[in-house]
Amino acid sequence: MRDFKITKKDGEFYNAEVTDSYGNKFQNYFEHAHEANDWVHYIWKNEAPAQTQAEKDESLSNAIWGCIKLDEKLGLLKGNRDNLD
Repeated sequence: MRDFKITKKDGEFYNAEVTDSYGNKFQNYFEHAHEANDWVHYIWKNEAPAQTQAEKDESLSNAIWGCIKLDEKLGLLKGNRDNLD
């Protein structure tokens, strides 16, 4: 299922579009063709299966918890019931 396409229009950067073995799609822009080519290889070398919904929810939960802890450490929470200070 791997696929890639690198295109360039006059006056624009190289547009690199990549699909990995799991069907994940990526897009990026580069000034030089060799950078776009290197990025395609980087994506394929580091590909991983898509996260399940449970994994996405866990990541979001951890990010929110980390933000709350940082707010507490910086003294940004005033103790309001909803913490919307």
